Amino acid sequence: MAETAKILSPSKTVVLPDLEAGCSLADSCTPDAFSAFIAEHPNHVVITYVNCSAEIKVLSDIVCTSSNALKIVESIPKERLIIFAPDRNLGKYINKMTGRDMLLWEGSCIVHEAFSIDKLLELLKKYPDFKIIAHPESEEHILKTATYIGSTSGMINYVKMHPKEKFIVATEVGILHKMKQEVPNTELIPAPVYEDNTCACSECGFMRVNTLQKLYDCLLNEAPQINVPEAIRERALLPIKRMLELSK
Repeated sequence: MAETAKILSPSKTVVLPDLEAGCSLADSCTPDAFSAFIAEHPNHVVITYVNCSAEIKVLSDIVCTSSNALKIVESIPKERLIIFAPDRNLGKYINKMTGRDMLLWEGSCIVHEAFSIDKLLELLKKYPDFKIIAHPESEEHILKTATYIGSTSGMINYVKMHPKEKFIVATEVGILHKMKQEVPNTELIPAPVYEDNTCACSECGFMRVNTLQKLYDCLLNEAPQINVPEAIRERALLPIKRMLELSK
C-alpha cells in the first residue's frame, strides 16, 4: 500500500515505520512466477487486487480493491477471459457473485484463512443473537455463514447502520477498534481461529511489526522512505488509473 501511495503521488514523501511490515498476500505472488502464469494463459484480461507489489501492477490491465472488485469485474465484457490475482478467496467470491469463471492465482491472506468454521459455529450456538459479518478474503465456508460480506469500510458502515445488532467479525481484529469508536455500544466478538491464542482472534503479524515508537521515529526522521523506480511507477500507474476511472 505504501508503494501504491508513492505510485499515485511521486512528488510526496512516503514513509513506512518498518520495511518488514509486508503482506502475506502480496508475498504469495512474485513477478517472475506471475509473468510466467500470464504467458501460459494468453488473451486474458489481468485484474489484480491492490494488495500486490508494484511489479505485479505493471503486469496488470486493471487494479481493484475489495470495495470495487465486483464493479471492476462486471465492467469487463462477459466474453473476455479474466485472470484474477493474487487472492483466490476474493476471486471465488466474485466468481460466485457474477457467474464468471475467472482464472484464479493461488494466493491468500494468512489472516483470513485462519478462521475456524467449527469454532465459529460453536460460538454462534453460544451467542445465537449475534450476526456474522465477514471480509471476502475469508474462505468460502466462512462466507456461507455471514449475514453481510464486504470490505473493511463496508463492514464498518454496516455496523454503523445496524447499531442495535450484535456481531461476530471475521477479519483482522484491528477493525474492531474502529467499529467500537464508531458505534461504542454495539457488542462485537472477533471470529475464532484454528490456533489457540490469548485473545482468540486473528491478528496480522505484518501489521503488528509497526509500533507507535517506530511510527514516531519515521515521522521524526522521515525514514525509511518508499521509492518506486520511475519506469515501474509509470507502468504501474496505468492499471490504477483505469480502476479510478471505473470507480467514479
